[in-house]
Amino acid sequence: MKQKPKQPVRRNKNAKVAGTGKKTRRDQSAGRMAGKMHGRMPNRMLLPIPDDQLPSLRRFLDPVVRLVEEPGYIATDPVAFMHRYEGTEDRNLAGFLAALMAWGRRDIVMAKVGNLLERFDTNPADFIGNLSARDEQRLEGFRHRTFTADDVRWLLRSLSRILLQYGSFEQFWLHCYKMAGSATANPAGTAASLPEGAAKTVVSESNMDIAGLFSEFHNRFFALIPDAPVRVRKHLATPVKNSSCKRLWLYLRWTLRRDSCVDPGTMSFMPASELMIPLDVHVARYSRLFGLLTREANDWKSVTELTERLRLMDPADPAKYDYALFGLGIRDIAIPDEFLINPSG
Repeated sequence: MKQKPKQPVRRNKNAKVAGTGKKTRRDQSAGRMAGKMHGRMPNRMLLPIPDDQLPSLRRFLDPVVRLVEEPGYIATDPVAFMHRYEGTEDRNLAGFLAALMAWGRRDIVMAKVGNLLERFDTNPADFIGNLSARDEQRLEGFRHRTFTADDVRWLLRSLSRILLQYGSFEQFWLHCYKMAGSATANPAGTAASLPEGAAKTVVSESNMDIAGLFSEFHNRFFALIPDAPVRVRKHLATPVKNSSCKRLWLYLRWTLRRDSCVDPGTMSFMPASELMIPLDVHVARYSRLFGLLTREANDWKSVTELTERLRLMDPADPAKYDYALFGLGIRDIAIPDEFLINPSG
């Protein structure tokens, strides 16, 4: 029989004052704060789903995708602002603004984005492409969370210069994509049956390029407005700071996925196989529950880990599982016990 240690194991979870066995008040506060930030005890071990269970999980999630990804989804989601317009440029610009502001309560996001687009008093491509000082006055009084009228003014100025220099918003994305050296496509494979090592090699190479894409986009976007206040930069995430870039991935899901009744699929500068998951708290919770995600933080590394496993289930369209992982909660769908890898999620 093993002897019990003289001191509880949990003593070692936090730092001690040098030369003593006592925790500092700062260490105790940091431990409590870490637990609050994650909604769980710090340093908890999360288990990965075994590879041989991925085919079964796919058979469970695919019908959920089809259930959630249906026309009725559009009306209460910010993607609705892309469906409002017929012109491709109008859709791409309206969708970009909607995605950037898509945080917080959905009803508030819908109201605020709607209010912004109404201020244009014309279609987005015309307003932004011919932006004038008089047009910018229409933005006065606008505010959404950390977005001020001045922030939006600078963002629109950059978009206006993009249209002037590149001809379209997609051409700007394409230029950034080429400069980042992204692969044109991921090699095709059999869903949920790819050799683990081979799949991860493909994904890791792609992710390096995709990180470069967002960095290129961020740097070139703000190079067009060099006088913009530093605070405006926070509205465009970048993986350089290990951000999950959730809103940019959401936008690219809308614009790059084809054959979807929800995602308009208005651009084609890169294949849907290279999309990564828009990671929000709901998607992260279910991903950890299924063992698709074992990291605690919702950051770029977690997006990479999660997408690697989703690509094993569908290499051609991993981002479709955003609908399932988000929809499980809003549809209150029961989950079979066999998939509860980390029940406390």
